[in-house]
Amino acid sequence: MISKMNAALKRMRQLRADGCIIVSEELVDGLLPRRERNAHKGSFGRVLIVAGSVGYTGAPVLAANAALRAGAGLIFTGVPEAVYPIVAQKLDEPMVFPLPCDGEGRLNTRAVPPLLERLAGCDACLLGPGLGRSPAILDVVSAVLTHAGCPVILDADGINCLEGNIDVLGQAACPVILTPHDGEFRRLGGDPDPARRYESARALARRWGLTVLLKGHRSLTVSPERVYLNPTGNPGMATGGSGDVLAGILLALLGQGLAPAEAAAAAAWLHGAVGDYCAEAWGEYGMTPTDMIANLPLFLK
Repeated sequence: MISKMNAALKRMRQLRADGCIIVSEELVDGLLPRRERNAHKGSFGRVLIVAGSVGYTGAPVLAANAALRAGAGLIFTGVPEAVYPIVAQKLDEPMVFPLPCDGEGRLNTRAVPPLLERLAGCDACLLGPGLGRSPAILDVVSAVLTHAGCPVILDADGINCLEGNIDVLGQAACPVILTPHDGEFRRLGGDPDPARRYESARALARRWGLTVLLKGHRSLTVSPERVYLNPTGNPGMATGGSGDVLAGILLALLGQGLAPAEAAAAAAWLHGAVGDYCAEAWGEYGMTPTDMIANLPLFLK
């Protein structure tokens, strides 16, 4: 797997003299692990999703289903107990479990011990979609970053809680992947201006030693070592839930052993490629994130 990855990277580095690697189908195919005939569900990653709150029950469902379609072996989905019945009814294959929450239906600090217990046996974690904003969410994020022994994706409200608290990233004992859109990037101190977003994302990645998947037109995946430019995607993907699909794909790839930067670059390409397929089939007005999940296997053969 490592030799195949290195060969694919070597081929693609030749495309841009400035060191920015343009992601292609060839590169993604070279990164995706091939499945051994004697494999079992544990071979493809045990992944944990921590997401959702009252009013935001779609986020964990979309992320979990996207991770399932992207090949994750075992998917554990932790949600506030107030929304557990709703999410559990929507998810069949992923395993859903309730976590303590406050009166507003958001996780509280009592969620930390059971969450860390689940995290201990996992290969990757997604933290943030639909969690809402409260001081307790920052406590949960801080605890996960401090104790995780696997890569952690901070998405949506997992990023938002870092506004004014970015030093929490310095506590991380694990590889971290941030997946901001332009607004969230600005809350992290980044500059989303097209003329400066490349260097700003690189500065953030180098300062904290992490990977940034900066979403938007021509998404960038930036690590301290390399930068990937994604050419896929279209405006029909600019709808609620699309980012949850991307986060689920990324989680599944991390759980299957891809390195953070390569997992993020491949996830962005796959997300955009299936988005382009859905735009062609249903149009940019009518396509949905659920359409993208359903058609994702076409790009993972």
